[in-house]
This record gives sequence, C-alpha cells and structure tokens, in this order.
Amino acid sequence: MNLDDLVAIDMHVHAEVSAGGHPALPDHLLAGSAKYFGVAEDRTPTVPQIAEYYRERRMAAVVFTVDAEKGTGHPPVPNEDVVEACSANADVLIPFASVDPWRGAAGVREARSLAQRHPAIRGFKFHPCLQAFHPNDPIAYPLYEVLQELGMIALFHSGQTGIGAGVRGGGGIRLKYANPMAIDDVAVDFPDLKIVIAHPSFPWQDEALAVATHKPLVHIDLSGWSPKYFPPQLVRYANTLLKHKVLFGSDFPVLRPDRWLADFDALDIKPEVRPLILKDNAARLLGLDGSA
Repeated sequence: MNLDDLVAIDMHVHAEVSAGGHPALPDHLLAGSAKYFGVAEDRTPTVPQIAEYYRERRMAAVVFTVDAEKGTGHPPVPNEDVVEACSANADVLIPFASVDPWRGAAGVREARSLAQRHPAIRGFKFHPCLQAFHPNDPIAYPLYEVLQELGMIALFHSGQTGIGAGVRGGGGIRLKYANPMAIDDVAVDFPDLKIVIAHPSFPWQDEALAVATHKPLVHIDLSGWSPKYFPPQLVRYANTLLKHKVLFGSDFPVLRPDRWLADFDALDIKPEVRPLILKDNAARLLGLDGSA
C-alpha cells in the first residue's frame, strides 16, 4: 500500500457476502437496512468488487464482517474469506476480523489464531446491538486481553443502528447495547487497547465525545451518517480537541464514500484538519505511516 498515492482511508466498510455467496445478514435485515439508508446500488458487493471500487477512487478501506450468530441466529461471513480477499487486494484493503464474545474460550482461541496467522489483520469489529452484549460485560474481557496483548484495534458500533430499523420489533435488535459510555469501562480496564467508537453516537453523542476526550487511545469514526447531519458539538470537537482522533468512515455499502465526501466538503472543517480526518489519523492508528 502506497500511502502517498491515497487520498483517503475509509475506516468502516462491511463485507456483506462470503466468497461462496452467503449473505452477512438474514434477508429481512438486509432488506430493512437497504430501505432505511435508501440504497439504490448493489447491497451486497463482493470484497474484490469493494477493492475495485476503492482503487478507482484512490482510497484504502478497512473491511470486516460481523460475527453475531448468537444474537441473530445467522452464520457470519467467514473471517478467512475477508482476510484472503483483502490480502489479494492489499494495495487498497485492510482486514479486520470479528469474533462473537458469546463464543467464550473458543472465540478467544480463534481471535488469537487469526491474528497470529494473518499479520495483515489490524483490528476486530464489535457490534453490540447485533451481538447482544454490553461492551463492558466481563464475557468480552478475555477477548480484549488478547487484542490488547497483540496490539489490535477494537472497533465498536455505537448509537442507533440502521439494521433492524423499520422491521417489526426492530428485528429483535436492542439499542441499549450501543451506549458508548460502556466503552469507557473498557478503556479503563484495558488502558493499552486502541479503541474506535464507530458512528455519530445518536442519542449519546456527548457521551462518545467525553470518552474520546478523556481516554488517550479512544477514537471516533464518522461513518453511517452524511456529514450534513452531524451534530454541531461533533463538528466542534473534530475541529479542536479531537482533531487527531477523528476518522473518516463511510459505512459502505449502505452509505457510499462519494456521497459522504461531497457532504464533507460543505462541512465547516478547518483546512488543516481535513487531511487529518480523511487519511492521516487513520494511517497513524493503523500503523501505515510507520509510527506503530
């Protein structure tokens, strides 16, 4: 990966289908999220298609699946599929893995094995709403221990999710798990763990800003929302106290970077802060700039 050739690094891209065509979510949740986000394009591009999309735009992307089989009853896109496809497109794709905390000791062993067998993996994705756990639940702590030991990044969904939105009963998905204040406990108990709070954390935006301001290794990615809808306090902190800890993310394929970047251009962000958000902060966090 040639960092100088890249215009941006997207920290939040979903692998929505396996190499064999298995979807990441049950049909009703895929359809519901497509409707919620108004997705007109393909809802389930393959990882090689994702690579070509980002290569055409001179961007890199962090790509992951979500292992939430206990919460959804649906087998995930295999981590191995994501890692292999990203490795074949290493000029633009960076793989994260995902392990359901409810898998217990077996999940901990898998996380360690994945990280050791695949050095390209830079972090692990958690989706508390889909996985039905609070981030500070001790059930997940053995996983965090491994991630901290191996220098991995833990990326947590926060706030309302488009998955289940508009579906009867929200598709069984409970929003309470996505309050970012629970991540504060994780940052205290694992002080050397690099953490990303994903999305503007509606309705808990102030909590996310407080945690990221207070805890040195907690970052915020801006995925899942068009920048024109960002709350003013998020923009203010991105311009000032958190300018080195805020990261571009789209939430591809439900929100495309073309739209995100067009709306970001109109946002009141200082010229010197824009490159930090779009690329430099992520490059440092991911260790692409040689700093980690």
